[in-house]
Amino acid sequence: MKSTNFSTPSAELDARVTRFGLRVAAGLTERNAALPHDVSERLRFAREQALARAAKARAASIAVVGSAAPAAVQMGSTLALNGGPRGAGGNGLWAKLGSALPLVLLLAGLLLMQRGQVNEQIAAAAEVDTALLSDNLPPAAFSDPGFAEFLRDGEE
Repeated sequence: MKSTNFSTPSAELDARVTRFGLRVAAGLTERNAALPHDVSERLRFAREQALARAAKARAASIAVVGSAAPAAVQMGSTLALNGGPRGAGGNGLWAKLGSALPLVLLLAGLLLMQRGQVNEQIAAAAEVDTALLSDNLPPAAFSDPGFAEFLRDGEE
């Protein structure tokens, strides 16, 4: 009877990758003795630098996960901001309100601008009406088509 394997595909892939890495490391170790001294020294130095970078990256990831405030993390020539809306401490109400604030301010500005334009139109119409009603004109002047043109020229 065939046994059922309950391992997940990712666990099997991880195991294969690990086995491949061990085989490559064993092959490199076998051939290391045949390399010239300067090459083996350069490889040793590169290995030490890679281990130092890996340790620094692990320490940075542990520090970032443990911190409550957004932080800038630099690794090599890459700079990344940690935290943000879904980062540590960013799921609260204040973070959501802070991200919605620019939209609210934009809408308020647009409403104020519209209200100002409406007020300007009302003031212009009131000025024309005041000029018409305060002048001594015969009623026939209001029906004259040239009178409307005269009023428009007077505004300019």
